[in-house]
Amino acid sequence: MSKIDQLRISGQLPSPKGVALAVMEISRRDDATLEEVAKVVQSDPALSSRLLRLANAAASGGRPVASIREAVMQLGMATVRQLAMGFSLVDQYLHGACPAFDYPGFWSHSLFMAVASQELGRLLRAAPPEELFACGLMAQIGCLALATVYPADYGAVLAEQRAGQALLELERQRLGVDHTEFTAGIMADCGIPKTLAEPVCYHEFPLDSGFSEGSRPYQLVHLLFQARRMADLGRSPAAERQTSISELMLLGGKIGLDATDLGEVFDRVVGQWHSWAELLKVPAGQLPSFSAMSTAPVPRPEEEADEARTRKVVLLVDDDPTGRLVTQGLLSHMLGCTVHTAENGKEALALALEVMPQIVITDWRMPVMDGLEFCRALRATGWGQSMYVVMLTGEEDDEKIIEAFEAGVDDYLTKSVHVRALSARMRAALHYVKLLEAWENDRAQLKQFAAELAISNRRLEHTAMTDMLTELPNRRAGMEALARFWSASRRTGRAVAALMIDVDHFKLINDRYGHAVGDRVLQCVAKAIQSAARKDDSVSRIGGEEFLLVCHDADARTALLAAERLRRTIKALRISVADVDIHTSVSIGVASIEDGMQKEDDMLNAADKALYAAKSAGRDRVALFANGKSLCR
Repeated sequence: MSKIDQLRISGQLPSPKGVALAVMEISRRDDATLEEVAKVVQSDPALSSRLLRLANAAASGGRPVASIREAVMQLGMATVRQLAMGFSLVDQYLHGACPAFDYPGFWSHSLFMAVASQELGRLLRAAPPEELFACGLMAQIGCLALATVYPADYGAVLAEQRAGQALLELERQRLGVDHTEFTAGIMADCGIPKTLAEPVCYHEFPLDSGFSEGSRPYQLVHLLFQARRMADLGRSPAAERQTSISELMLLGGKIGLDATDLGEVFDRVVGQWHSWAELLKVPAGQLPSFSAMSTAPVPRPEEEADEARTRKVVLLVDDDPTGRLVTQGLLSHMLGCTVHTAENGKEALALALEVMPQIVITDWRMPVMDGLEFCRALRATGWGQSMYVVMLTGEEDDEKIIEAFEAGVDDYLTKSVHVRALSARMRAALHYVKLLEAWENDRAQLKQFAAELAISNRRLEHTAMTDMLTELPNRRAGMEALARFWSASRRTGRAVAALMIDVDHFKLINDRYGHAVGDRVLQCVAKAIQSAARKDDSVSRIGGEEFLLVCHDADARTALLAAERLRRTIKALRISVADVDIHTSVSIGVASIEDGMQKEDDMLNAADKALYAAKSAGRDRVALFANGKSLCR
């Protein structure tokens, strides 16, 4: 027995109480009716108001839903059960035994994700929006379960996770189970179908799901991932919003939302989040509009956490050991920088290439290579152009200062160095570094988006030219190939032929065995035609049971022989589907390019006339159209 089953039996897992429990019990019965569910729901004013709100949201501006019975009828028994469970858990677990677990913050984030899932569901139509609301609300319920069942151990897990280690990995190491397993178990108890629960369990890492691209589970897992990222932005501090917004824009582009559309959806979600938070007594912070957040300047360095500053690498260049030691101490101990030192410009140039500092502080007057020469050499390299350079100088002459700036210096500091002056210059330097990092991050994301967009466009192009059932090129692709072969023939004088292929009595196969068997027959025939075609020939499905084979460098005789071989191959096929053996045949019309034909459609029409003749002659035949006549073999 699994650990989750043991906890379920012992009653330790978070579970519904009161009316929500009664709703679950009723819905488990085979003879349960919506009238019974509505009657029970009416006994709980809080649950009633929440379901009414959701039903009216689902109505999308239609006639308002005024009664609980009508709300239950509209939402359906399964959805009411899921929502009752979710709302019951919110009411019970706004506080708990794990001090390290932020219960109100957890539900605030979950509620934001619920509303975001609902709104994205309206746009993408991947699932009913009210069901997606329930999924979003309970997408992280496994974390709450672990905090409830193992309050002390899970507190230790959360402490380590804040130090940077992955949460799922830590949960497995310390507890032998992770929150996605608990989420799956609780969602099963709620009656959420596997088709929805499975994408929920993979939504944190959608690329690990293995779902086929374009499939419904694939759409759902990415929808939930997008909703999760929207909730992350809604709950993030102001200093972290820029990164979240860039990622959201990238994700929005993948589902067809530009920055304006995404902003409208996000702002709508925030408004609903506040309304639901008030209803469920869950905290919800105030947020600027999406547009205001996306255009807000990068936070100034003094607003950043101290840990962020320690990541800044500084190269200090000074030939005076005493001055160098004093400045190094100020930078490393008081301003939290990682400092590398050099005695002259030549040594500093080699060291800069090795450690790649973000900020360079250099003396002007030094032996071997002075500060000005060092700065010019640094700016002459591709990797040194973005470094922020502060010059230490005893010069106060304006012409000298101008010379330093023309050499590529960003700022200067007069000797001897004082703490306040150095700190002021470093604030400006750190602000520049932060802006540069944000710009580079945005540029990297734009490159990634451009690459992914190019891949998506290629896939869309492939989809637009492909028949999904047989995976052959479709009619559009076949006609384009015919036009290319025709043009090449006109240029080179080489022969070209077209074979129109029709599966005999295909309607009878569909009527007798069903469309699934018919589809399988088409797939097998398509594979046989593809196998029989030469490497440079073009095969396409141009209609229900019609295929086109265009042969380059093939005259009428060669095409006729190829058609006869193909007819025999398909007649010999043994197609087995669901213990049924299907025997099929094809009729083939052949035409080659002839004098008097003005365009490729003329050859196609000739092949079509030959196909009609083959079918009229009894099917399972090959016919050739030549010199204005159809000849059957």
